[in-house]
Parts: sequence; structure tokens; C-alpha cells
Amino acid sequence: MGYLGPTLNFATKFWLNFDKTAAHPRVRSIKEEMKMHIRRIGCLFLSLLVVLVIVVSGATAQGIQPSGQKIGLDKKGNAIYQVDANGIKIGFKLIGSGEPLVMIMGTGGTMDHWPQEVIDVLSKNYQLILLDNRGMGYTTANDVAFTYELFADDVIGLLNSLGVKRANVLGFSMGSAITQRLLFEYPQRVNKAIIYATSTDGNKVVKKTFDDPNIMRQVGAATWKTPLDKLPLITNQVMIVIGTADTIVGVESSKTLASAIPGAWLVQFKNATHRLIFEAPAEFAKIVLTFLDIGETVAVK
Repeated sequence: MGYLGPTLNFATKFWLNFDKTAAHPRVRSIKEEMKMHIRRIGCLFLSLLVVLVIVVSGATAQGIQPSGQKIGLDKKGNAIYQVDANGIKIGFKLIGSGEPLVMIMGTGGTMDHWPQEVIDVLSKNYQLILLDNRGMGYTTANDVAFTYELFADDVIGLLNSLGVKRANVLGFSMGSAITQRLLFEYPQRVNKAIIYATSTDGNKVVKKTFDDPNIMRQVGAATWKTPLDKLPLITNQVMIVIGTADTIVGVESSKTLASAIPGAWLVQFKNATHRLIFEAPAEFAKIVLTFLDIGETVAVK
């Protein structure tokens, strides 16, 4: 204890002196200022964090921004735009938020012909890009001969104008053949593809006569033949949808595509006709969401 005594005495004096120093008004002032600065830094950090969250959330919510000129509103109050692309003016609408989903109508149809129930369901999870095909609705036409290759180029022209590098695609009837063309010519621009009511040979499709000359130009373009030998080369995720009572395109083309495209889904709606989306809009939208939302490709370990 005689050895520890001086050490303990020194320590006692040190802490007594430190305590007296800490009690000095000037020391207390410095300590309070330090605490205040720390609080300010903390508040600044939190403010910056909040701003960052708001900016990121805003960017996500905004999604694709329209380009071109706003020319009006549809019956639901959605803005209608026109943009110059591929030598014509393409009419389109953007509805919803999320990953982009391009919806391509069939012969003689416009973007307003999609069932509202389908639009309402899909737009909750995806940002829909609805467009009028060349010569229909708000999309103009020129003297260039109508072909499905040209229609596919129109879609890419619109995506380029919107700054969209890659999108999911849903094509109905003629739109399904355009979707096929996109898969062959622009696979890097397509994420998942839904091919609904399709044909591998346009010459075998039941055709009608229309008074509208541009619709007849679309009918005249239906000489498409799917390059069957290229189907196994498709690496995109594809779902084919068909009604078993579709007498316009039949069911065999859909079965051919599904058997040749690696990993393709084939969904057949019993007793449904070519107008499946109008006969069972809720179920159609449900299977589309299921396909788009699921990650059906298993990573190889």
C-alpha cells in the first residue's frame, strides 16, 4: 500500500482539478457549443437524407416522360401526344407507373380500343405505352408501303423518342405479328413479350373488307410469314395467348410458336374467340401480370 499511495494521491488530485476545470464557465460554454454543432451536423445530415429520398422517389414515380406535342385528352382525362418518328407523326398515351409495357393493337384498331378493365389492372404495376398504328387514330401515314417490318420500326421510333431502351411488349392480332418482328429484329429492345391471337402465315388469316383505305393497307400488309427456323434463337421470355374458339387465326400457329421458342408459355382460354380480351378482360389481365411479374428463368449455379 505504501507503493500505491502516491499514485492514488496523484490520481485523486488530477480528477479533482479536472472536475474544477470542467465546472469553469468558459469550459461549459465550449462544451455546449460543441454539442450544438453536433446537433446541427446531425440535422443537416438528416435533411440531406430526406432530400435524397424525395429525389429518388420522384424520379421513380415520374417514369417515362412524354415527348412531342400534347394534342388533347381522352375520355378518362389521359393526355394524348404526337411525336415525329420514322417519317410520320405517332399518336400515343402514357398511363400508369412502373416498368414500360408497350401495347400494340390489331388491324383497324386504335389505342382507345383496349378494354378499360385491362388498362386499369395493368397500369397499377406498369407504365403503359399505348400507340396508334400507322394510319390509325392519331398516327399519320405517308406513301411508304405498309409492312409489318415498317410497323415494328414505328414502335422502335416511338421508344427512341421517349428514351426507352427496353420495354415489355403486348401485341394483339396484327400487333402480335409486329411483336414477332420486334423479337427477330430488335430483341435487345424487348424485355418480355406477350403474343396474343397470332399467326405464322398472314395469308391464312381470315380477312375482311373495310371502307377505310388505311385499314385496307393494313390488311394488304398481312402477307407475313414467321421464319420458323429462327424461333429457337429467341432468348426473350415469351408468352403466347390464344382462345380455343378463335376462327380468325386459329390455334395451330400459337402451338407452333410455343413449341419452338425456348421456355415459351402457352395459355389457352377455353371457348374464347379472337375477342378474348373483351370476353374475359379480368382473366386476361391477370395472366399477363402473372407472366410479367414472375421470374421464370432459374439461374444456373
